[in-house]
Amino acid sequence: MVTAAQGAHRSKGGEEPARPDTAARPDAPGRPDTAGRPDTAEGADESVSDFGVAPRHAPVTGPRPDTAASAPGADPRFALASALRRISSLVVGRPLAHDELTEAARLAAALADRLETSAGSGRRPRMQPDPAGRAQDFFPTSPVIGFANPVAPPVTVEATEDGLRGTAFFDYQYEGPPTCVHGGVIAMVFDELLGAANIAAGCPGMTGTLTVRYRRPTPLRTRLRFEARCVGRQGRKITTWGGIYRDDELLAEAEGIFIELVPERFLQVLAANTAPEVPPVV
Repeated sequence: MVTAAQGAHRSKGGEEPARPDTAARPDAPGRPDTAGRPDTAEGADESVSDFGVAPRHAPVTGPRPDTAASAPGADPRFALASALRRISSLVVGRPLAHDELTEAARLAAALADRLETSAGSGRRPRMQPDPAGRAQDFFPTSPVIGFANPVAPPVTVEATEDGLRGTAFFDYQYEGPPTCVHGGVIAMVFDELLGAANIAAGCPGMTGTLTVRYRRPTPLRTRLRFEARCVGRQGRKITTWGGIYRDDELLAEAEGIFIELVPERFLQVLAANTAPEVPPVV
């Protein structure tokens, strides 16, 4: 998706806000109603994880992502992604001894070698978002809301009568100005949540423009609240709004213009982006 983030992110110094009690961190996602949906895609390997949304898995619930990752039946990708988020926060934001980091790097490299050796060929097929399911499961590998993606905070979301609402806790790895969430991260979150709100409203589209207004610095390591809703459409053009709040204080807001893609055009985009698998650049 093409994102054009506009606005000026204002920074302030000051002491880092205290970390809230862990009970106040975002709730773990639920699951969509999977009645009538296939257990796995045709020809899928039953031993390969499916992000915890197939019917054979137990519901994933808990007070926060790392608890959800250890729930009975939870997809192991959730657990691995949760552990990697903890490591990322420690590496970026906590004082660590040189020797401890050296050993951790050795263990991490060994784990990466093991996973690369055991991984199947090609790419795992992506799931299509189900507008009738829970919003949290639209994109399980999303860098914003995906509990299977270690890059995601993740933002937890649920559908409401008016659109979407969600919560998030941005840890050290999302810092821009001291003690503040990076403005580019905020823009990415808006892009995802506004797009998800469109799916929930039955108006999916690709981002055309995204205008972000940064009203206050968004604090790091603080429980934040999100809202997003589709506000109208003209032909293929869809207009959507979103806001980030600390309690009732609006910190940033965004307006997005999304363009509905006809199926034939979207297939052309997919074909143009498809390329043979190549080894990553190290």
